[in-house]
Amino acid sequence: MATAFPDLPALVADPYSTYARLREAGPVHRVTGPDGLPVWIVTRYTDVRQLLADPRLSLDKAHRLSAGYRGFSLPPALDVNLLNMDPPDHTRIRRLVTKAFTPGRVEQMRPGIQALADQLLDGVAGRGRADLVAEFAAPLPITVICDLLGVPHDSRLDFRAWTDSLVAPDPSDPGAVKQAVAAMLTYFPQLIADKRRVPGNDLLTDLIDVRDDADRLTEDELTSLAFLILVAGYENTVQLIGTAVLALLDHPEQLAALRDNPAKIEDAVEEFARYDGPALLAIRRFPMEDVEIGGVTIPAGETVMLSLASANRDPGRFPDPDRLDLDRREGGHLALGHGIHYCVGAPLARLETQIAVSTLLRRFPALELDVPRDQLRWRPSMRARGLLALPVRF
Repeated sequence: MATAFPDLPALVADPYSTYARLREAGPVHRVTGPDGLPVWIVTRYTDVRQLLADPRLSLDKAHRLSAGYRGFSLPPALDVNLLNMDPPDHTRIRRLVTKAFTPGRVEQMRPGIQALADQLLDGVAGRGRADLVAEFAAPLPITVICDLLGVPHDSRLDFRAWTDSLVAPDPSDPGAVKQAVAAMLTYFPQLIADKRRVPGNDLLTDLIDVRDDADRLTEDELTSLAFLILVAGYENTVQLIGTAVLALLDHPEQLAALRDNPAKIEDAVEEFARYDGPALLAIRRFPMEDVEIGGVTIPAGETVMLSLASANRDPGRFPDPDRLDLDRREGGHLALGHGIHYCVGAPLARLETQIAVSTLLRRFPALELDVPRDQLRWRPSMRARGLLALPVRF
């Protein structure tokens, strides 16, 4: 018998208390998802880490029960992406993208990202206050990923709005998701056609060359890959920057320590990701055979949700897990995944967050919230974890 999925408003307001209760009650729970169909939620670090890399759990929706989880579906031209694939197709396509996001290649982007961060803060410095999501955390990663792919400047605001509609749909505007999908379905093929006509020095042109010269990508795979890189390259980083800054504002002693020792920023970003990462749940998975987790058997074809948020606050792995500790020595957080589906853009997300947070602290040493803490609003999503706005003064 499935219990109801954790109440969305409560989950949005305080996901960690909700998942702590589930984690303490047991390692896996069968609940009724938002669509009324049963899903299994896995809550403990050891199980989540193991299952993230378990080849018996498929991302391919062909392995789900015919009457099972529906979730969010996209047209084939956007849906043939890494989040719905297993090897060998996943291996083939991921290999084409990975070289653009190696730590060495990403490090070469540092000067440009630093210049952009300073430019964005220059734009608000004279006012003494800003919404750090709208004016800093969001425009920085979307500019970086659009530059990398070669997306024209006049399309970027539209793209940001479409992505927001997909990741955290507004319950008061049920038609926004369909409108966003329709817009993207028109936009991406046109962008690819434009790149074929006028190639650029960018990742999308490189992927088109692979598609056209070596025929290693289908047209739907090419379009879906461009869509995924843009969405994931923007979405995870804007959320991580926002929650990182809020975590520091909530822990002034940690903020002061980081400001006094900027060299700690790399370790700090790992702790930000563990403490309040950009996703509550990993992408859904479907067992290709019956799988036992914590003494519970999950039948083949049913839907498994792995709670990254719960795993990263598991006291069995991280002592005193609800405390932000920039000197924490226990590594291995799962905020960016694990195994073959580990976030391909993780090096870029890390660098952008390092630059964003360190530049903000250097430029605005008197940073503080500009609204009461309980007035902050979060994205209405069971999967994504992010602030809608972060008003600050400095």
